[in-house]
Amino acid sequence: MAAERLVVVGGDATGMAAASQARRLRKPDELEITAFERGHFTSYSACGIPYWVGGEVDGPDALIARGPEEHRARDIDLRMRTEVTELDLDRGRVRTRALDDGGRESWTGFDKLVLATGARPRRPDLPGIDAPGVHGVQTLDDGQALLDTLAASPGRRAVVVGAGYIGVEMAEALIRRGYQVTVLDRGEQPMSTLDPDMGALVHDAMCRMGIETVRGASVTAVLTDAGGRARAVATEDGEYPADVVVLGMGVRPQTDLAEAAGLPLGESGGLLTDLAMRVRGRENIWAGGDCVEVWDLVSGRHRHIALGTHANKHGQIIGANVGGGYATFPGVVGTAVSKVCDLEIARTGLLERHALAVGLRFVTVTIESTNHAGYYPDARPMHVKMLAERRTGRLLGTQIVGRSGAGKRVDIAAVALTAGMTVEQMTALDLGYAPPFSPVWDPVLVAARKATAAVRAAGA
Repeated sequence: MAAERLVVVGGDATGMAAASQARRLRKPDELEITAFERGHFTSYSACGIPYWVGGEVDGPDALIARGPEEHRARDIDLRMRTEVTELDLDRGRVRTRALDDGGRESWTGFDKLVLATGARPRRPDLPGIDAPGVHGVQTLDDGQALLDTLAASPGRRAVVVGAGYIGVEMAEALIRRGYQVTVLDRGEQPMSTLDPDMGALVHDAMCRMGIETVRGASVTAVLTDAGGRARAVATEDGEYPADVVVLGMGVRPQTDLAEAAGLPLGESGGLLTDLAMRVRGRENIWAGGDCVEVWDLVSGRHRHIALGTHANKHGQIIGANVGGGYATFPGVVGTAVSKVCDLEIARTGLLERHALAVGLRFVTVTIESTNHAGYYPDARPMHVKMLAERRTGRLLGTQIVGRSGAGKRVDIAAVALTAGMTVEQMTALDLGYAPPFSPVWDPVLVAARKATAAVRAAGA
């Protein structure tokens, strides 16, 4: 009997995790695996790019978990610099173009298909947005292109458009490289992944670092010089000179191929899958990572959340199912952490606007505590905000902004959300305590106690 043919589109976290797991379960004479990657790198940490750009870590090699030759040594036919340009689902084949071989095109057949096409930085349709000197940062190739621009730049002025996770992290990276940084953001506060009152804490920290943050800024164009390179970013209220422009407005699912093939997409443009990560309505097609929408366990809706943690899990689940095993992905609670210099930023669950959008009635509380016992040296302030459902007291979301030890505390709330705990149940959690690590009452539990009181006071 001829071996089944598995084709994987995308050579980063999801794609190669799926290929590797499938290979562990099925031998080459049972399953042929061909993977296509249009870039120069495979199996890398995109989350590490800001720290590579900022000079905190070496790259790109240090960010690569497994290179092409290692995958090939495991009997995976990995073809680099090869772009998939069409999915022919009726005939079970993909059209590819060799990017370094004169654009040569060919077809490859499959019995099973994995789509791991990732996401791409949002680029608004504005004059000059594609000019040299304007960079989105999503892949190692993007990171290298930005570093090349920085090395060739005669000036030291940078404009970051957008103040989400990527925008804030890139602003820090450019500050570390000695650039004068201006962040332009349409929002009331930076970090739209936080409620505005918590985002204000991030804004204050950015100002203290010397990052100019312009809020409520609507970008109208990237202005170019006589040679066509970016020289400034224009808003409705003024111009901001720039030797380099970085786009930090988030990403959108890279699903053009899937859409053209008629595969089902959700509201955000991400592929829709079942619990096994199989594309809905397709028996032998799977998808995962930044190109899919995931089920939000708190809101009960699908969302697009681009995180490496999800992508790796998706790959493991897809590989198990492709290889003849069984695994499922139950959903997420929306946990994410970041930092700006020594300020740690974390959230999990719903923001206020998310809770309102799904019709939840809730109470909110915010507390200020310290990262460890107040009498222990170098105690630093920590702010915790908590949302709880009014009638039931069910935890809906938590946001934390503080210094050392603040960010990973969000994992307490993430576990509580996954378990469906109430804030009152959280107050009894048996957390670790010693003065160098925490006050007697951990800040998360202090917030849970206050939220419990608010739920009781609000009544039904």
